[in-house]
Amino acid sequence: MSNQRLASNTTIPRSVPTPPEQAIATESEPPKTSFDAKLATTASHDGASASPPTPTSLNGENGAVSQQNTPAHKALAPPTLNSLPHVSLGPAAHPSSLATALRALNDGPGGAAFRDFPTPSSNNSPYTKSISSTAPASPRIPPIRQNSGSQTPRVRPHATTLSIPGMTRSLISPDGKIADRDVAAKLVIIMVGLPARGKSYITKKLRRYLSWQQHNTRIFNVGNRRRVAAVASPTKHRKESSMDMPPEGATILVNGDQPPESPDQKKSSSDQDESDPKPMDQSAKFFDPNNEQASKLRDEIAIDTLNELLDYLISGGGSVGILDATNSTIQRRQMLFDHIKAREPKLGILFIESVCKNPNLLEANMRLKLSGPDYKDKDPVKSLEDFKERVKAYEKAYVPLGDYEEEHEMQYIKMTDVGKKLTHFGLGGFLSSGIAHYLSSFNLSPRQIWITRHGQSVDNQLGKIGGNSELTDRGDYYSLALYRFVTQKRKEWLVEQKDKIAQSSFPPLPGDQSPPYPDLSRELDEKNFCVWTSMLTRSIQTAQHFEADEDYDVKNWEMLNELNAGKFEGLTYEEIARDFQDEYTKRQMDKLHYVYPGVGGEGYLQVISRLRDMVREIERIKDHVLIIGHRSVCRVLLAYFMDLTRDDIADLDMPLGMLYAIEPKPYGIEFHAYKYNEAKGWFDEVPNYRPAKTVDRDA
Repeated sequence: MSNQRLASNTTIPRSVPTPPEQAIATESEPPKTSFDAKLATTASHDGASASPPTPTSLNGENGAVSQQNTPAHKALAPPTLNSLPHVSLGPAAHPSSLATALRALNDGPGGAAFRDFPTPSSNNSPYTKSISSTAPASPRIPPIRQNSGSQTPRVRPHATTLSIPGMTRSLISPDGKIADRDVAAKLVIIMVGLPARGKSYITKKLRRYLSWQQHNTRIFNVGNRRRVAAVASPTKHRKESSMDMPPEGATILVNGDQPPESPDQKKSSSDQDESDPKPMDQSAKFFDPNNEQASKLRDEIAIDTLNELLDYLISGGGSVGILDATNSTIQRRQMLFDHIKAREPKLGILFIESVCKNPNLLEANMRLKLSGPDYKDKDPVKSLEDFKERVKAYEKAYVPLGDYEEEHEMQYIKMTDVGKKLTHFGLGGFLSSGIAHYLSSFNLSPRQIWITRHGQSVDNQLGKIGGNSELTDRGDYYSLALYRFVTQKRKEWLVEQKDKIAQSSFPPLPGDQSPPYPDLSRELDEKNFCVWTSMLTRSIQTAQHFEADEDYDVKNWEMLNELNAGKFEGLTYEEIARDFQDEYTKRQMDKLHYVYPGVGGEGYLQVISRLRDMVREIERIKDHVLIIGHRSVCRVLLAYFMDLTRDDIADLDMPLGMLYAIEPKPYGIEFHAYKYNEAKGWFDEVPNYRPAKTVDRDA
């Protein structure tokens, strides 16, 4: 039978209320109604099955629906209002009657609940089918963006939830970075603390970590601007930048020595020496709070530096700006706070104070200051005396973070002895919370961090990506050479550290540019050596000789697994270029943001995200660690420790057979690179090694 519309003239007869005892007596034989008669008539018509009744309004008015022949259903039809003998509905039905009717629908006659009746398949139900139409299907029109709130345009600031590049995305931030619109998610970090308390060390590590997490971060150092400002030309500081750019974020000693200056650097420094006028006196008297002229100049420099920071956050694409200065008084901190809120009230503000109570740590920090720009090439004994006078000048007006900030709802973190103790107040926002977690992992313990790829695997030999193959014979030889070499270097490092302790002096002798580690109370002989691998066979097999030595602690980590290539696992790059040309081209155009298609497919941003906790653990432990990873994992980890830019991560040269040694220092890192000599079964040091981009376009 073709689709047709049926209209019923049947009305629902009204019934009188039935006492409960009478209702129970009639449950076994429900009364016949017009609905039952209609149901029977419909069922017998042309041998067709019973269709659901025509819906009827509660006040007795008829409605019309579309009906269609369907296969017979032997199950009972669900109860309706007119099949319930104890329900009465009329034009002026009381609300309580409606409630009774709804409960009756659920209970049903005879106590059978409505849910116990089988419902017809939605595909066969006439309620889900519309009248046949020959008109073409209408195009799907996307919804128009609008504001359903009570105020137009929107006044309330947008939510500031977690933003992780590669792991989150939205309409205004398709790449997962903090959008320019989300000013409330951005952060101004104001450092607080006396000189030689490790503020610059903290800021440089923070900038490196946040930049590695793909949050645009810069340091704005008031001291840098002050050194330029306190010269004969009083306005020069307004033209000079106070930013600590990423290449200067940490000192990297290559093979234990300062890298040689390039010709351009030498020319730049000589030009600067010739053009700079003679600086004014910046001894301890300059920092005396009673020196009104110097105090006014310092405040002016601080505001100028802060304005540069705010320009970077508001209109320069920045996410985090760090103001590196002492900011040791309540008046200075309140002045900075008010200035920020006047420029942009939605910006987040976080104070971070560094406190040093350990005399060994304070001594190490002072030695660093004596080799800094204020005392470079000066007599170390006189420099130390002047620096201590400078600290005393600051101490006269110094007020640590505490009650005042809490009374005014200013969020802060107080760090004691570089991570030994951490207190915080009122942290709001994902950046502030993540920073607190990262700072809690700091330690200055002397140790070595080794990074290498696994030995050659069967899939490496075949040129296949991904997979879980075993080592070849050459890969097995590499694992043995790696064990022997690292064990030898571990012994040499211990002897070297003990010699440095015996020869250290304070104040340092002229030319001594290597301050000691402050954490020397722990015996160096007690240091453990951890070996971490992924959960893939080739990585685990490379650590087999370490596993057999009880002096090493071996652990497998899933987060160290190679980047998952999705549906391209087990293919060669040549096969991908031939069979999936579009995907191959997309990866070549933007390897950092590219994500492999298919279930489990990843990209470099996903690897960075899952290695975030790994980096915190490496920073936290005081033992040596060797990481036997894979190409993408080693690239990401080396980019963090070497402070590389995001453009370098995905293209960093990371061949098999390279071994990297990183030794954290109070002033940065010491870096060594070694290359596997297969003929000798040993490793040769690569002098003046510099991370470079790979020449293999597919790697």
